Amino acid sequence: MKQVYFKTFGCRTNQFDTQVMISKLREFRLATDETQADIIVVNSCTVTNGADSSVRNYIASIQRKNPHAKVILAGCGSHSKGESLFASKRVFGVMGHSEKEKINTILQYEEPFYQIGDLEHIDTTIVENFVGKSRAFIKIQEGCDFACSYCIIPAVRGGARSHQEETILAQVSKLASNGYGEFILTGTNVGSYGKDRNTSIAQLLAKMSQIRGVRRIRLGSLEPIQIDEPLLELLDEPWMAKHLHIALQHTADKMLELMNRRNRYREDYRLFHRLADKGYALGTDFIVGHPGEDEVAWAEAMERVRELPLTHIHAFSYSKRDNTASATMREEVRGDIAKARHHELTALIKAKNYAFRRTHTTGLEVLLESGKEGVYYGLDQYFNRVEVRSEEDLRANWVELNQLEVSDEKNQALL
Repeated sequence: MKQVYFKTFGCRTNQFDTQVMISKLREFRLATDETQADIIVVNSCTVTNGADSSVRNYIASIQRKNPHAKVILAGCGSHSKGESLFASKRVFGVMGHSEKEKINTILQYEEPFYQIGDLEHIDTTIVENFVGKSRAFIKIQEGCDFACSYCIIPAVRGGARSHQEETILAQVSKLASNGYGEFILTGTNVGSYGKDRNTSIAQLLAKMSQIRGVRRIRLGSLEPIQIDEPLLELLDEPWMAKHLHIALQHTADKMLELMNRRNRYREDYRLFHRLADKGYALGTDFIVGHPGEDEVAWAEAMERVRELPLTHIHAFSYSKRDNTASATMREEVRGDIAKARHHELTALIKAKNYAFRRTHTTGLEVLLESGKEGVYYGLDQYFNRVEVRSEEDLRANWVELNQLEVSDEKNQALL
């Protein structure tokens, strides 16, 4: 039986898509070592030019380490760079998002192929287990209808479309019966769920919470304008993880306009403080060094970040993405300046996170996902990583912690 290795780049949606493909394997065995695999499926990310480079470099490394393996390109990169990689014979085959549920058949092809499919597909696969995971990712929608100037994702994932509620709930029920207690809702634009099916993410959450075995639900990244009153009402429920990731991308209104964003700072400020009052830890995405980010805009942005009750951040320096509006903008920011600004921003949020952790040391519910030899790791309800030392094997177990040692680097506990 031939062995297949999956290499996954990028977001949680890609992680879920890999699990879908793994669940469809019939005539193949899952490989844990890429050098021993007969076939390597690269589930790629194309969110930036840098992401494309990482994928290309990986493919080149495989051709050196395992030259006899067939390399198949999947994921978002198949829609943006698949044609060129296939034409140059860097990969044996290319498959689009809509083809992943056919993976068992596709892996049997003896001749090179380019099978890109379409961008209107909705998965129907029910994933029953997540290989190597204690938490379960549930993809609830595909695509995005936003038109942010820096982003290529709508072009490679398609427009926003929701998975069927019945399929989502059936998957959660199956995974809960298999011992999973924490569920992370993911997708390209999670907050848009339901707008094409006369429902909403709030209604889906309420139904998920009633399934036996569901202990905690986390939401993927939301847009500020998607947090409405029905969703706000649910945030007080005990099964909601007390952490939200809300994509601001910037805090200077000039930059938000250049990025063609739908949010503006004053509304964001009111929303974040309302959520913090509910006891939530709050994270965001932030693009540093986008064209047009002059000294005035950066100073304003940092002043506003100090005003926000942020505890986590996914900050990254702007990377030009071909075929986007931002790629044609003037007033580019030098790399060294962007790097310095990135450091300033992340240092500030690190200090905010430390202050938050120092005041949240009791009643922590942690699902320990990994570890060995008496040291285990997991995330609490606030999305802070905790290191737990115990003589018992605590992997895949829930623990409640009421005593922590908090440092600027991490939380630690002894059981």
